[in-house]
Amino acid sequence: MQDVVSSCPIEDAMRVLSGRWATLLLYYLKDGPKRFSELQRDNPTISHRILTLELRKLEDAGLVERTAYDGFPLKVEYRLSAPGAELMPMIDAIGDWWETSFPRRRECRSAA
Repeated sequence: MQDVVSSCPIEDAMRVLSGRWATLLLYYLKDGPKRFSELQRDNPTISHRILTLELRKLEDAGLVERTAYDGFPLKVEYRLSAPGAELMPMIDAIGDWWETSFPRRRECRSAA
């Protein structure tokens, strides 16, 4: 992750959560640990490389924990850390806000 260049906590948080995938990955981990392949199935348009980079970014930020188990093939699981779990009410609130504030967008999207 980039070095912090400001003292603004919003800027720091957005540096971690910005982009297309970070918040979605956190959302998909809210129900419990998942393996890499499960996260890829949840997000079929994400490439293997980008998924790896995003998970590393979230792990470096302390929002996701990675556990590797011995064996062949290597089994790796990802789960929300305590700070990552603390984000879930905010992420759910954003989804709720979107659905109530922009219901027409949702209707148009489901019709497409």
